[in-house]
This record gives sequence, structure tokens and C-alpha cells, in this order.
Amino acid sequence: MVELDQFKSILSSYVEPLAEMRDSLDIPGREHRLEELERKIEEPGFWDDAENSQHVMKELKSLKDGLETIHSLYGAYEDLEVLLEMAYEEEDASMIPEIEKDIQKFEDAYEKLRIQTLLSGEYDKYNAIVTLHAGAGGTESCDWASMLYRMYNRWAEQKGFGIQVLDYLPGDITGIKNVTFEVSGENAYGYLKSEKGVHRLVRISPFNAAGKRQTSFASCDVVPDIEDDIDIEIADDDLKIDTYRASGAGGQHVNKTSSAIRITHLPTGIVVQCQNERSQHHNKEKAMQMLKAKLTLLKEQEQADKVSDIRGEVKEIGFGNQIRSYVMQPYTLVKDHRTGEESGNVTAVLDGALDPFINAYLKQTN
Repeated sequence: MVELDQFKSILSSYVEPLAEMRDSLDIPGREHRLEELERKIEEPGFWDDAENSQHVMKELKSLKDGLETIHSLYGAYEDLEVLLEMAYEEEDASMIPEIEKDIQKFEDAYEKLRIQTLLSGEYDKYNAIVTLHAGAGGTESCDWASMLYRMYNRWAEQKGFGIQVLDYLPGDITGIKNVTFEVSGENAYGYLKSEKGVHRLVRISPFNAAGKRQTSFASCDVVPDIEDDIDIEIADDDLKIDTYRASGAGGQHVNKTSSAIRITHLPTGIVVQCQNERSQHHNKEKAMQMLKAKLTLLKEQEQADKVSDIRGEVKEIGFGNQIRSYVMQPYTLVKDHRTGEESGNVTAVLDGALDPFINAYLKQTN
């Protein structure tokens, strides 16, 4: 049957990619590390050190989930081979819809695992701290920043990632002036690091009585949530620490005590802030962790003695600097080439999945 021949051809095309993936995943090494961690858990006094045990359990879960995904993919491939052989032997056309459905599931699982293998950067495995700032456009940009925030929330929910708001400043009329939130999940930073830059929205403004087309901008900054034991020294004299009252609807601590923290690193001008915790001490710890992560990324760049060289040109959150355009009006979506950096410009609608852009980034860097 023609359909079965097509299915067989599809499966045969995955023989070499699966073999390459098996080598890159280092399955024996993962299994060996898993056995080491399981032995460590059984050691006396393991649970006495809460922080260390938490890290070990996190790594253990990640290894187990990863191996389960890998074995599931290769098991699905073997099952499809058996199913195809049965269909050939019995010449049963009724099995075609089932095989087609299983092949689609296999291809989706393979693509998902392939992307995970590409996320092999030093910090890709960590959680991500994302900061959105409204740019040129006033109320329009504040509304646009809130739309981006909802988009990342939806994407995180689809991935099964968690989101925790660290700092939030609402717009004067509507939307968000800036928001900082942590996305927690395996390879969260690896997925989101390509989102760093200016995002541009073109639409008919709901805030314009004349119904004119409006362009809005918002910036997105992404850093990894690196562990506390990061080896970087920060002099106290280099820090300017401000306290202020946390914004929000109110409560026992919110708006009543100056628990929110803003830290400015004077040599680089980096500013981090946190207000989600009830105590000033915990907010300071989280803000320092965010600062260390940003300084680590800067330190790893070339010519680390000059911030302008490390960060590149600090671009205005406005026209001509966007990495992506979301064009709602006109409705015909076209690629925006006006920035001159074609590899970074992708046009998309807001409700579209974030994965296509991440996939495009990974293909460019692969």
C-alpha cells in the first residue's frame, strides 16, 4: 500500500538523526550520574543539609525526567516499526489512521527533544528572570508591555513552567510601565534568552478616538537565575541601595512598610529591584542574586573593562531597534527589514506560539 510505503520512508529518515541524538545525549553518562545521586540520597545525614539536599533532588528529578523522555521517544520509534510490519503482513488498511497519528506524535516528541539538546549553553538549564519595560508610545506602550507579559505567561503555562512576579509598576492609566518576573522550569533561560531586545507592535489604537494606526515599543531583558554560590565579588562601595514601599493592592506588609529594594551597581549602571517578598531582607537577597547574574554575563563578554563594549550600543526603546514586529494593521503580515538585521527580525501575531521564534533562533545558532 502506498500509505505504508510513505510511513516507512518517514521512519527511515529518522535513523541517522536518532543515532546522532543518542550520542549527543550521552545516555550512559546520565544513567551513571543518576545512580550516583541515588546512592548519595541513601547516605546518613544527607537530609541534614537542606540546601544541598534540595539541589541534589532537583538534579535527580531533572535526570529522571530527561531519561524518561529519551526512552519514551526511542520506544515510540520501535513500536512504530513493529506496527508497520504488522500492517504489511496483514495488509490491513484500517491500521493506517492509527499509524499516521502515532507518527505525528513521534515527530512532535522528536522535535521537542531535539530543541532540548541544542540548549547546551552554560546557563541554559537555569530559570530565567525576565524584565519588560514600556518604551516610546506612552499609554500605548504600557498596554503593549502588559500584552507581552500575558503572552509570556501563556507560553510558560503551555510549557508547564512556573511564574513568580518579583517587581511590578503599573502604568498611569493602564498596562504596565515595567515588570520583572521569574520563569522557573528546565531550560527556561535557554528558551527565553533569544527574546532579549525591543518588541514593536503596530495596530489600530483603542486609545485613539480617531482610530488611527499606532506603533508601540517595549523592551525585554532576560538573565539566568544563577545559583547563590556564584563566584563574583561586589564591593559595598559600588552599590547604592534604596528602599521604597511595594506597590500593590495592599495587605499586612504591602504599601505599609518600605520592604521593596532597589540596588544600583554604580560602575556599570545596572539597576535591579525586588518587592515580591514580605521582608526587606529577602527582597535584598533576591535583588543581589539578580545583580550577580547580570554581572556574570557581562564578565563573560569580551573587553569586560568597558560596559559600552560589553553590552554593545545601548539602544533606545523605539523605532528602528526592534528585534521583532507584531503587525496587526495592515492584516497582511510581512517581514520587517528596516532595522538592517534580518536574522533578528521576525513578524508574528501576538497570540501565536512563542516556540516558532525560539526554533528560528536555535536554527540560526546551531
